Amino acid sequence: MPMSQYTIPQFIVDAFTDTVFKGNPAAVCLLDEWLPDDTLQNIAKENNLSETAFTVKNSNHYELRWFTPGGEIDLCGHATLATAFVLFQYTEGDVESLTFTTQSGELLVTQKGELYELNFPVYAMRQVPVTSEMEEAIGVRPLEAWLGRDLVCILPHENDVIAATPDFDKVKALDGLLLNITAKGTNYDTVTRSFAPKLSVMEDPVCGSGHCHVIPLWANKLGQVEFRAYQASKRSGHLICRLEDDRLYLAGKAALYSRGEIYIMD
Repeated sequence: MPMSQYTIPQFIVDAFTDTVFKGNPAAVCLLDEWLPDDTLQNIAKENNLSETAFTVKNSNHYELRWFTPGGEIDLCGHATLATAFVLFQYTEGDVESLTFTTQSGELLVTQKGELYELNFPVYAMRQVPVTSEMEEAIGVRPLEAWLGRDLVCILPHENDVIAATPDFDKVKALDGLLLNITAKGTNYDTVTRSFAPKLSVMEDPVCGSGHCHVIPLWANKLGQVEFRAYQASKRSGHLICRLEDDRLYLAGKAALYSRGEIYIMD
């Protein structure tokens, strides 16, 4: 029998920025129904971005999954923002909020002018000893280390974060799915970078789920609940964060880079 071909609409959106070529690019695929997991993973590998988001509409909400080139992940901020941006701009018309069902529960995204505000869970964190392995992986000895899904290392100065050149083989050997390095900022409340070599992503340009680790730590240290956060990757990104109990509200802008179609043979 001849093979059939079907198409998937795909958008690439730069999240946590209002400028193309900055922020964190995510691919957003609008599906009519779920495809096999290996097909989703192959699409993510082919895109070779930090995350590819796949969404299926189900009644009054959307099911949402995120894949890195190295596997599926439980929570992703920038790809959720990118997905919401696409749906708000191109499919849903005049709505103020969208609900996504995910591995991390129900996530709400609300449009507030040019900002898209994500309502995300925070990760439970426990302090762990600072080790020589951390220092060798990062190139700077952390002041503190904390572990949730990710490892968070608090560095002495924001310039230590900005200038860091991690040894990715040594980062892979550390605990945690991602490594987030962070320091108190001068022009921003916090300065952070995020690395995910275990997921075949050396540096995540702007990491929303990383801030679900970082911001609760800084809230406790600084005694504040609202933050202007800066992700100090080469692309850079800006997040407006607000902590309320066990939820973190992450707000940012987005810019469309491209839209097209993926062709899949069945």
